[in-house]
Amino acid sequence: MKAQTRRQREVLDLISRFIESHGYRPSYAIIARQLGLNSRAGIARIVNDLESQGLLARRRENGHFYIDVGRSSGASVGGGAMIEWLDVPGNGDYREPWQDRPIELPEFMLGFQTPERFRAYRITDGAMAAEGICENDIALIELRQFVRDGDRVVAIPKNKCAVLRRYYRAGADIELRPAKSDRDIGPEDIIRLAADDVEIKGVYRGLLRPVD
Repeated sequence: MKAQTRRQREVLDLISRFIESHGYRPSYAIIARQLGLNSRAGIARIVNDLESQGLLARRRENGHFYIDVGRSSGASVGGGAMIEWLDVPGNGDYREPWQDRPIELPEFMLGFQTPERFRAYRITDGAMAAEGICENDIALIELRQFVRDGDRVVAIPKNKCAVLRRYYRAGADIELRPAKSDRDIGPEDIIRLAADDVEIKGVYRGLLRPVD
């Protein structure tokens, strides 16, 4: 299902882009200002309409209302969510025939997010095994570039294959660290590059493991 009117589509798109770029949900005042409108009540009516269509949801937390983008497009006929594979360079040696088609997940795994915000990524090494993320596992990755220190991210270091690592800022650089304690980790384990030489593809949100 798609938003029925142009203004509804504008509001839904703005909320999705704002969450992706800022890491939190916009208020009615922010939505109105971004769209050049004066009426927060008008935005509330649009949000009500989108909620009735199942395209987003509101929840109350600590006395405040929050807006979550709902799920509609990307759902399969059987009620699951179809997740495409993350497009990353340099991992062709690990690709299997079943990676040529989307993965179907139960909708509850996505909460109120849309399937378009997620991608599947096959883990290609054992760097995160200490946290239970093993080689050949399938990670569920949320597409966003706004990340915080300690987040597990899929990143593309300059001239290298994509990796799943812990993200840390180190001055003007970025460090990508495996899942090891500080006493066990050595300089050779850390990928450290200038921020411009690292592309963040998304943040780890869940795990699937093939049956042995």
